[in-house]
Amino acid sequence: MSPAVPAVSPMPSFRRVGPRWMTVFTLAWLAIWTVQLTPVQLLLPLQLDTAEDDWISGVISSGFVLGIGGLAGIVAGPVAGALSDRARVGRRRRRPWAIGGVLVTAVFLIVTGFSEGPWAVGAAWVGVSIGVSVSSAAFTALIADQLPTTQRGAAAAAVGSSQAVGIVLGVGLVVLLGLGIRDGYLLLAAVIAAVGTAAALLLPDPPALVRTQPGKSDRRLLASLRDRDFAWMLSGRLVTNIGNALGTALFLFFLLHGLHQETTVAQDNLLLLIVVYTLFVVLASVFTGVLSDRTGNRRTLTILATFVQAASGIVIALVPTFEATMFAAALMGLGYGAFSTVGLAFAADLLPDEKDHARDLGIVYVTAALGQLIGPVLGAGLVALVGGFWLVFVVAAVLSLVGGGLTALARQPARDPLPQP
Repeated sequence: MSPAVPAVSPMPSFRRVGPRWMTVFTLAWLAIWTVQLTPVQLLLPLQLDTAEDDWISGVISSGFVLGIGGLAGIVAGPVAGALSDRARVGRRRRRPWAIGGVLVTAVFLIVTGFSEGPWAVGAAWVGVSIGVSVSSAAFTALIADQLPTTQRGAAAAAVGSSQAVGIVLGVGLVVLLGLGIRDGYLLLAAVIAAVGTAAALLLPDPPALVRTQPGKSDRRLLASLRDRDFAWMLSGRLVTNIGNALGTALFLFFLLHGLHQETTVAQDNLLLLIVVYTLFVVLASVFTGVLSDRTGNRRTLTILATFVQAASGIVIALVPTFEATMFAAALMGLGYGAFSTVGLAFAADLLPDEKDHARDLGIVYVTAALGQLIGPVLGAGLVALVGGFWLVFVVAAVLSLVGGGLTALARQPARDPLPQP
């Protein structure tokens, strides 16, 4: 292991936040993940699924829609983050972008529900992706804006665990309430509009004290991307997220056409898989988040998580049964729960410049969004190539291992001193 070396500029000292801050922050992310991932896992595949004799075209259409949405998200997140960093003195930096993002998301969820065909659905989903990316950039920036390093693992655990709970909440409501596709989108729009707006208003957002100059910010962006450890962390995060997207984005199609289950059975089994996945994501997120705060060695935990995620792909590829898929879902939950939690805290520790928290964390978020862009498109191509799903899970495992190797090249920064009580 490389010796610990300073990798970030000196950070200001923050006071610890209380349970109220963490609760509201968690609810914000629960709403974001619910409205983003419920369509990805359930509504979009149902909306775009085609006849049994031409099911591969439905997989390709789903990959296309998620791909263009991911492309829009990777542009919108950093742009919104950079603009919020440049707020005028006395203006709120994060709240306007958070509220604007959730309202855009709500509007385009409704539009998506009323759209038909891959092109119309894809265009509407671009609007959803932009809204999610903008609001996510604003909420993510609060981790570096307001938390000491000793609480960033806990905040990242809130983000990671709410991701899994959000999938269960969204898919569970749609399936158990027997909602149709359109009603499902309307429900999600109401959730993000109400919860997202309330969270943005309740979380503190002190006015900007200094305005960032655009020219200097652009030069710092280049410096951030040239920072060795920050660059390796981003590379590992991107590749690992592609592996995760490959392993999860096509789950409903795998149940329908890989395991040949009926639509109603596949929907029920998808919910069961998601519950198992969620349980282990939450357990891994909470445990590794707290552990990383106590030990400060986030890099090692992040690397180990990629190995566990890789094992899940191998299990499904070797034993393509529903029972094996359940076990793989548990492994995927353990691996990705730890990776998303500790990896985000690790990224916050490696931020090169405190003046550009939102922009640089927006870039970190982009790596996840870009994974959601590349994963479904790559997965659709692999399915079309071999006429099945085994290659998808093999490649998912390989990419997870490569992501761990890239993360290992980023050095663990020295811990900040404990903040004053």
